[in-house]
Order: sequence, then structure tokens, then C-alpha cells
Amino acid sequence: MDAAGELAKLGSCIIYERRGFPRSSVPGPFERTDLTDHVEDAAALLAAQTSSPAAVIGRSTGGLVALALAHRHPERVRALVLLEPAVFTLDPRATVWAEQLRRKVLRAASENPASAAEAVIREALGNSTWEALPADLRELFTAASPAVVAEIKGKGLDLSAEPVEFSAVELTGIDQPTSIVSSEESPDILRRINDHLAVLLPHTQQVLVSGGHLIHPAHPAVLNFVKQVLGSPAAPNAD
Repeated sequence: MDAAGELAKLGSCIIYERRGFPRSSVPGPFERTDLTDHVEDAAALLAAQTSSPAAVIGRSTGGLVALALAHRHPERVRALVLLEPAVFTLDPRATVWAEQLRRKVLRAASENPASAAEAVIREALGNSTWEALPADLRELFTAASPAVVAEIKGKGLDLSAEPVEFSAVELTGIDQPTSIVSSEESPDILRRINDHLAVLLPHTQQVLVSGGHLIHPAHPAVLNFVKQVLGSPAAPNAD
């Protein structure tokens, strides 16, 4: 199922990759990327493409960016779909897990710089997840390794040494309708984060779907939520 095609049936659809990733431009010099960079990129893109607030869909790190976008630029966000967002600081166990993952990925990248993205997937989701990916996706992830390392060396992102820490007040102030999607086969830590978010975000529904962490952005549960909150004329967007 093509996510852009399915979402485009509901309205205008904008899909982008974070800076430095294969289908996005690479700034120079490119040594680190902060959460703020990604948030401002997303806000500028939405401002340039549409005058209406958007339904913003984000998976994993993209979910963290989407949440920060709603906090810092609420006028740009009409609704949120968070597919297991990587907000590890919400849970003590997840924080420790993320720090261990960060060290392992940096160690792998020091030995082979092109292996950073692969190391994230293998360490976080298991060897079988990496090996089950189609060859073209493995190539895309491999090409994204410099961007992965830049995010780890930056500030505010999920595997940064200084990840963002949302306060309860900040999260309860995000009042856009939100769908939080968990997967049955994902690590328990990711579902724990979603449970924390569901308590703190004021207008939230939780959905459990089959499969692993790479939840499809146009999963039927996502499409149904977008239809409900936007109706026909608005513009869903995927991060």
C-alpha cells in the first residue's frame, strides 16, 4: 500500500524526509542536527505549501518531531498521528535503553560509518527486522547513516546525549486531536512511552495494530482517524 497515494485520496499530501536523509538535501558542513532544526524545517515546509493547519503523521523519530512541532508551532498542526514516537525521556527504563542504544550505534559507526542506520534497526528491532527489509530499503537506510550520526551528535533528538524532555505542562498544553498507534510486535518500551503520552495529551485515542515498529503511515487505523478529524477539504501530511 502506497502511503502517499492513500493519503492523497483525503486531500493534499506532503511527504518529506528529514534533512540529510537520502531524498532530502544535505547541508554543509553536516556534522550535527538538532531537534530544533527538524521542527523549523517542518514548520517552514508547511508554511510554504499550505495556509491550513495539517494533520501531521510521524513515526519513531518523526513522531518526536511531530510532537515538538505541535508544541512549538500549534498553528501549523490540526491533528497528530504518532506511530510509536521516540520520546524516550518519558520513561526511566526507556531512557536507559536509549542511552545504551546510542552507545552501541556510535561504536558501530566508528568501525564502519555506513552501518549506523543498520545498527539502530538491528539493535532496537532485531536482526530479523533488518534482514526482512527489501534490498532497496536497506540501501536507503544505509545511505541515511551520516544523517543518523548527525542526529545522535546533535541535541534534543531521541538518541542524542541531550534528548528533549517535555514537561507535563507542555504535553497537556498540546490540545490537537491525537491518535497514538502501537504495534503488537514492537519492544515493550515503545508501548510504555505511548501509555505515558496517552495519559498526558488531553485529546488522545490509542490504537494497537499488528506487525512491528515500522507501522505504515496509511494504515487503515490512520486513515480512519484522519477522515474523522479533517473531513474532506483539509490536507493530511506525513512526516
